Amino acid sequence: MSDREEQRKHVHVACAIVERNGLVLSALRSASMNLPLRWEFPGGKIEPGEGREDCLKRELVEELGVEIEVGSPLTPATHSYPGFEVTLYPFLCRIVSGEVTLYEHSEARWLSPARMLELEWADADLPIILEYQQLRAGARG
Repeated sequence: MSDREEQRKHVHVACAIVERNGLVLSALRSASMNLPLRWEFPGGKIEPGEGREDCLKRELVEELGVEIEVGSPLTPATHSYPGFEVTLYPFLCRIVSGEVTLYEHSEARWLSPARMLELEWADADLPIILEYQQLRAGARG
């Protein structure tokens, strides 16, 4: 491994696929955030010693003002961006308390699984969307 690869930052992020009435919550990163104006699943960096599910619960209260129930995990996805690499750990979730309030994001939308790719997503989220669409298509079929 080269020195450059060793210095490359790797971020571990838990993300929530929040479902409600057959729709999925998507959040638009604000212009001041890293990867600005890209859509993503809400969530955040996993703190040292923090479990993935606990991270999700904390982040969704901080970012969106909602308490969630964390369900089944999907397949983690790793993506290389210029200057850093990220691994996303997705979980199916549902809101158990509160209404979505934007504290960090510019916009939030509830989308059907079939319409998710109409938005401009952060690249790391794309394999998760595809797996989720297959999962829900299988549930209907």
